[in-house]
Amino acid sequence: MILSTKPSTLTAASYRHGLSELGSRAPDLKAVISKWGRPPFWTHEPGFPGLVIAILAQQVSLESAQAAFDKLKEAIGSIDPQAFLSLDDPMLRAIGFSRQKAAYVRGTAQRIIAGDLNLEAFASAGDDTVRQSLIAVRGIGVWTADTYLLFALRRRDAWPSGDLALAKAIQEVKGLTTTPTTEQVDRIADDWRPWRAVAARILWHHYLSERGRAASI
Repeated sequence: MILSTKPSTLTAASYRHGLSELGSRAPDLKAVISKWGRPPFWTHEPGFPGLVIAILAQQVSLESAQAAFDKLKEAIGSIDPQAFLSLDDPMLRAIGFSRQKAAYVRGTAQRIIAGDLNLEAFASAGDDTVRQSLIAVRGIGVWTADTYLLFALRRRDAWPSGDLALAKAIQEVKGLTTTPTTEQVDRIADDWRPWRAVAARILWHHYLSERGRAASI
C-alpha cells in the first residue's frame, strides 16, 4: 500500500534555488556551473513512459536510451502498457530493446494492467516507499528506481547510487587520482543533501559537456 506523504519535489523555481544553494556551499560544483552554465532541468514523463526510459537506460548511454525511446514513440504513439504489449519481439528488437529489457518492460506493463503496480499513487508517496515498490518489480533495481525518482517524480534529494558517469564526474571535478567507489561517491554526495538530485544534474552536465555530448540529450 502506498502511504500518503508530502514528498519534496523539484519545480523550475526550486531547481534554481537548489543550484544557488549548492553553488554557495560547494565550490567544486560552483566551478562546474561557472564553466558550463546552469545544467538543464532534465526530466522524464512520470508513469509508464518514465519507467520505460529508465529501464532502457540501464547500462547504456543516455543517447542510446533516448533514441530507442523515440523509436518506440514513433511506433506506438502514446506510450502506455496496452500499446507496448501489442509489439512482438522482432518489432522491439528493431526499436532497440534487448531481449532482457523487452521482458522487463512487458512484465511491468502486465503488472500495471493487472493493478499490481499503481504508478499514479507514487505522486504522493515518500521516496523510500516508491523505491521499495519499484524494486519489487523484476528488472527494476535500486539504480533504476532512483533514476525514476530523480527524473520522472523530480524528487529533490534522489541520488542514483552506482551511476558510473557520476563517479567519473566526481573524480574529475574533485581532481581525484582514481575513480571513487560507489560507497565513496555516496559519502561525498551526503554533503549535498537535501539537493542531491540537483547535484547529480550538475555532475551529469559536466560529464556530458567535457565529452562534447551535452547537446545530444
